[in-house]
Amino acid sequence: MAAAADVLVCLLVIPLLAIVPLIFFGSVARRRAGEGGGHRLPPSPWSLPVIGHLHHLAGALPHHAMRDLARRHGPLMLLRLGELRVAVASSPDAAREVMKTRDIDFATRPMSRMTRLVFPAGTEGIIFAPYGEEWRELRKICTVELLSARRVHSFRAVREEEVRRLLNSIAAAAEAASPAKAVNLSEMLSAYAADSSVRAIIGSRLKERDKYLTMLERGLKLFARHTLPDLYPSSRLAMLVSRMPGRMMRHREEATAFNDAIIKEHQEKINGAGGDEDNLLDVLLRIQREGDLQFPLSTERIRTTVGDMFAGGSETAATALQWIMAELMRNPRVMRKVQDEIRQVLVGQQKVTEDSLSNMSYMHLVIKEALRLHPPVPLLLPRECRNTCQVFGFDVPKGTMVLVNAWAISRDPKYWDKAEEFIPERFEHTDIDFKGTNFEYTPFGAGRRMCPGIAFGLANVELTLANLLYHFDWQLPDGMEAADLDMTEEMVDSMYI
Repeated sequence: MAAAADVLVCLLVIPLLAIVPLIFFGSVARRRAGEGGGHRLPPSPWSLPVIGHLHHLAGALPHHAMRDLARRHGPLMLLRLGELRVAVASSPDAAREVMKTRDIDFATRPMSRMTRLVFPAGTEGIIFAPYGEEWRELRKICTVELLSARRVHSFRAVREEEVRRLLNSIAAAAEAASPAKAVNLSEMLSAYAADSSVRAIIGSRLKERDKYLTMLERGLKLFARHTLPDLYPSSRLAMLVSRMPGRMMRHREEATAFNDAIIKEHQEKINGAGGDEDNLLDVLLRIQREGDLQFPLSTERIRTTVGDMFAGGSETAATALQWIMAELMRNPRVMRKVQDEIRQVLVGQQKVTEDSLSNMSYMHLVIKEALRLHPPVPLLLPRECRNTCQVFGFDVPKGTMVLVNAWAISRDPKYWDKAEEFIPERFEHTDIDFKGTNFEYTPFGAGRRMCPGIAFGLANVELTLANLLYHFDWQLPDGMEAADLDMTEEMVDSMYI
C-alpha cells in the first residue's frame, strides 16, 4: 500500500560516501564557519563529518526514523542533512509552537535548488509560494473562489457521475475475474480520483489520463527526493555530477506543455463562444481578465496553481481511500459495523447521494481514524524559519527547514490509547477533529499553511466510500487472512545522484 510522498526520502549512505571527497572541499569550510553561531540549538543525535545525520535515516522511511530519533532526543530535534539544517517537531506541544504560537515565524516554504528549477521566482502556486502579500492574495483566491463550500458543492453532479463509472468498472472487473484473480481496487481508485478532480478543475475528463497519472507519479517522486544539489547547495560540483537537474527540467517541460495546452483550449473557448464558469480553471482565467488584484495573476502562476490542484486533489483522495479499504479488510468487525450503518440509512434506495452522507456518523469516524494512522503527508509539507526564534528555550536559526512529524504524533501512546490499532470509536465522544485546533491530530496541518482543499478532498472520499460499502461486499482473495494483508508503506525511491 503506497503512502503519500514524504518530504524527505530515505537516503542511502554508501552512494553518498562515494562522492564525499567531491563535495568536501566545496562546502565544509563554509558550513562549519556558520554552524551554531552562538545559538542554543535543539538537541541532535551524533553526526558524521560532511554528511551530518544522513546515516540515521538510512534503511527506513524518514518519518519512522525521525520518530525513533525523537524518542531519544526530544520533541524538538535538530538534524543536519548535508548542509541542510532541519528542525523536527514530534509532539503536540512542539507542533503547536510551529503551527500556532510561532506560525508567523514558520509560515514560508523552503525552496531547494531542484524545486527552484521547476518553479522560478514568481511562478510558484499555492503550495510553494513564499509567505507574503502575494501568497495571501493567492490563498484568498483559493479559499473564497476555488475551494469554498459553495464551490465544492457545485461539483456534486460530477462526483456522483464519476462514482457511478467507478462502480460499473468494479462490477465489470469482478464479473470478468476468475475466482483466483483479485480486482485491482487501488488502480481503479487512482483513476477515479484523477477523473473526478480533473473534471472539477478543467470541466472535462483528460483524453490522456494514463499519461497524466504517470507524469503525476513521477513528479511526486522527484519532488520527494533530496538530491546532492539540495543537500549541498554551496557545491557547484554536486550540481555538475547529479543527474537530477536534467530530470527535473524534462519533467518541467512535459508538465508545462501538458498544462499549457489545457489553458490555451480554455482561453480559446472564452474568446470564442464563451460559456458558463463550470470549472476551476475558468474561475482563474476570469480573475486574470478582471485584473483588479494587487498582484496580477500571471498565466505561469495559473499553470502552477492548476498543477497543485491536480496533484493535491487526486493523489490525496486516492491514497486515503486505499488506506481506508485496507484497514477495513483487516478489521472485519469495523467493516460490518460501517456497512450496517450505511445500508440502514439507505434502506430501499438505489443509489447513494451526498444528501444522505450526514447521517452516516460511524463512517465519518472510520475516515478520521484512517487519517490518524495514515496521514496523507506524514511529515506534512516543510516550513522554513523566517526569523531566528525560540522554541522550548532553544534557538531555531533563520533559514532552518522545519518538519512536523504528524505521523509520529498521531501514533504516540502518550496521547492515544492502543495507538497502533484501528479503532474508529475513539473519536465517538470527543471533539478532536482535523480542523487544525487539536495538535495531536493534524493530518492536514494547521495555521496559515494548512491545506485549503480539505472539503474538496473529503467530498470525494466520503461519497466514494459510502458507495463502495453500500453496493459491494468485500473479501480478501482466496486463502488470504486479514493478518496476511501487507500494510507496509511504500518507500519512495532512494536518493540517487
